[in-house]
Amino acid sequence: MQPITLRVNGQVHTVTVDPETPLLFVLTDDLGLRAPRFGCGMAQCGACTVIQHGTLVRSCVKPVSEVGDANITTLEGLGTVASPHPIQQAFIDEGAAQCGFCLSGVILTAKATLDRNPEASEQEIRDALNSVLCRCFTHTRMVRAIQNYAEARRRAALPS
Repeated sequence: MQPITLRVNGQVHTVTVDPETPLLFVLTDDLGLRAPRFGCGMAQCGACTVIQHGTLVRSCVKPVSEVGDANITTLEGLGTVASPHPIQQAFIDEGAAQCGFCLSGVILTAKATLDRNPEASEQEIRDALNSVLCRCFTHTRMVRAIQNYAEARRRAALPS
């Protein structure tokens, strides 16, 4: 066990954990975050996805000791219930969630994809989403919400 300092959603946290503990368990058990989920434990389903320096990371297999001083962004770090991030609002407006299990991975994957390529085509968005498994198959509504967000972002220079 050793103290490790992390920046998560813009806040600094110090936790005392085994350095090999997966980041996911620190986020959920020590910091009380609910968006990243344990799905497969093998970095294949995307439920545990977070963003680290603009890069998608599967937190279920990322040792907390490898995070360093990078800011980790989870779904909670995008917006709040009272003031959702525009991509979260697009999902709300489109009714693009059912069970919500994959939602964090889908939204963060879409955001990182559009941050890298604001002009991403529907196929590029779908290709990016292939890395996140959805149990209830709301992909059509999800892609529509992502496209609505991307278009609004281009028109109004919404925050990324």
